[in-house]
Amino acid sequence: MSTSSRAPAPAEPSGDQLAEGAAGEPPSGERPLRADARRNRERVIEAATEAFAVEGLAVAMDDIARRAGVGVGTIYRQFPTKETLYVAIIRRGLDQVTARARALAAAEDPGSAFFDFLRELLETVAAKRELVEALASAGTDLKSMAPATEAEWHEAVGALVERAQQAGAVRPDVQVPQVLALLGGTCGAVMHAHLEGDARAQLAAVVCDGLRCPPAT
Repeated sequence: MSTSSRAPAPAEPSGDQLAEGAAGEPPSGERPLRADARRNRERVIEAATEAFAVEGLAVAMDDIARRAGVGVGTIYRQFPTKETLYVAIIRRGLDQVTARARALAAAEDPGSAFFDFLRELLETVAAKRELVEALASAGTDLKSMAPATEAEWHEAVGALVERAQQAGAVRPDVQVPQVLALLGGTCGAVMHAHLEGDARAQLAAVVCDGLRCPPAT
């Protein structure tokens, strides 16, 4: 009885590879995207961001394609599943706030930079509440899907915290993981309690006061 040889099955992509393919650059080992493909990718991400915020995650890929002005096949070539599209949106948002944290880390006043960042973060979450709630309901695990993105976020916030502590603006007994947990919890409070205007500003003030270095006695 003859046997036919089979080529080995391709390896499953890692979380980092999925995230890279979803959020911008193609996975390592693949050719860079052409300029038109990069533009289409950004249009799809932007259209999906708007659609998910307005209609929820049940919106059809056909509708996203129509909003983006591309064929649905274009979406599936770059985002094989909705989950990869979720990751692309989350990653882009996290990249944006990470870039802002890095920019503020170079500010002349590290204390003001840190507290300004905290307030800005809460405002960003409030402005994108519908989208954040929709993506949160999907249960997407960014840590497993895009660990490098999360690590960069932690590093950027850590630099802000450490510089503010060195300047005597943030209490020295607070550790970076505690600040990250506090940011996550505070953003969750803004989102789930639907805090608006003065209530949101008051929450930010309470959190900032709790992190400030107490005056010398």
